[in-house]
Amino acid sequence: MSTHAKRERLLLADLLEAAGPDAATLCEGWRTRDLAAHVVVRERRPDAAAGTLVPALRERLQRVQDEFAAKPYEELIRLVRTGPPRFSPFAVKQVDEGANVVEFYVHAEDVRRAQPGWSARELDPVFADALWSRLEKGARLLGRKAPVGLVLRRPNGQTVVAHRGTPVVTVSGEPGELTMYLYGRTEVAKVGLEGEPDAIELLSSTKQLGL
Repeated sequence: MSTHAKRERLLLADLLEAAGPDAATLCEGWRTRDLAAHVVVRERRPDAAAGTLVPALRERLQRVQDEFAAKPYEELIRLVRTGPPRFSPFAVKQVDEGANVVEFYVHAEDVRRAQPGWSARELDPVFADALWSRLEKGARLLGRKAPVGLVLRRPNGQTVVAHRGTPVVTVSGEPGELTMYLYGRTEVAKVGLEGEPDAIELLSSTKQLGL
């Protein structure tokens, strides 16, 4: 069975630990301590984590996340690294792999790319294919707010339509970079944009990509 999620989890924990509790991240308003707390709450407090989807529960989510963020940073890192408790759905390997591969990859990059002097990470082909597979499945949800037609294209020529419409902008790059782009990290994603200049400008000015 693939272990991409486990590997990305450990990498994220290492990056959070190395950066320290107060380093910047690409998540607006969050330092590394807040990002670590988010990961822990998502896996260990489903009653609060539901606030990411249910507006009525957002205040509860923020309160619980603040409580976790106030814990010793070393404890937060340990909880990220060891993963969810046995009663959590995320403890099931298939759920972990399905739900956390992209989650941990993007958040690891949120830490890496917020630091000065970062460079793009070279992904192994199997992992790149795994990310592409998830883009194929989730592109339309993630790209639904694009103001123009949006097509993603990887170097081997494979494409996926993220949003139907005209004019069309084609975003080209490696699967990891396309993932970062589609999850709203447009300013740091190493991609190329092709299309009418006005359409590219309109797409580049939007802050609505991602969930």
